[in-house]
Amino acid sequence: MALTDISIIKDVLSRNGFRFSKSMGQNFLTASWVPEEIAENAMIDDKTCVLEIGPGIGCLTEQLAPLAKKVVCIELDKALAPVLEETVGHLENVEIIFGDVLKQNLAELVENHFDGLRPVVCANLPYNITTPVLSALFESGIFEYITVMIQREVARRLCAAPGTSDYGAFTLHTNWYTEPEILFDVSPGCFMPQPKVTSSVIRLKGREKPPVDVVSGEKMFKIIRASFNQRRKTLPNALSGMAGFTKTDVEEALTGMGIDVRIRGEALGLSEFASLTNLLYKND
Repeated sequence: MALTDISIIKDVLSRNGFRFSKSMGQNFLTASWVPEEIAENAMIDDKTCVLEIGPGIGCLTEQLAPLAKKVVCIELDKALAPVLEETVGHLENVEIIFGDVLKQNLAELVENHFDGLRPVVCANLPYNITTPVLSALFESGIFEYITVMIQREVARRLCAAPGTSDYGAFTLHTNWYTEPEILFDVSPGCFMPQPKVTSSVIRLKGREKPPVDVVSGEKMFKIIRASFNQRRKTLPNALSGMAGFTKTDVEEALTGMGIDVRIRGEALGLSEFASLTNLLYKND
């Protein structure tokens, strides 16, 4: 069944009484090359179990199933149950779980449903839950690869370089846990209904350990968040008063690193934030 064919999509949805939900961010793919390319780039083999979030009508699911040993799909909208039964119910290695991925214990999910297989994620993520879902996936430390389609502007933010307008705290958060890479863009015309923005497919390779040595990741990210909460301020001004630091403390740390005290947080990379954290907390 060509699950990207508009006439087939409309027929299946109509027969099952399905209506699109704006609140769930539902946009179904109508270009066959897109799910094919996503699946082919998801680092899947016959020893893999794939977690797919929001399978929708199942067009990506049917591409993942022949490549993986097993596919576990989490779908929030129970109205899609009869649709998915019709479109991918015949695939013996596909399991559908209805529920909210943000309420799932990911470690328990993998232990109970992945049969000891290598865990990866591949999904066309609903735009409205992109950041919390990615954060949960990163922080679980479970998945070797996460390959997802998200808004292009978010993908660029995840891969941004220091000093650019897209660079922010979530960029650093992403790079602490993963190595992100944008694979390709997908235009609005490849969906039904058409979103107002361009999408990008991004692959994130999970890190086995953090890329920098720091006294505390938690303390470093407190500094990072404070830096970007007031990103137009210099670092000494943005961080003064935080955790008992004075403006002088921050200036001395930056000078010790050979960095101009007038610098803003948006100019520092992960290694510089780690060094700054180590200096500010050296007496702890």
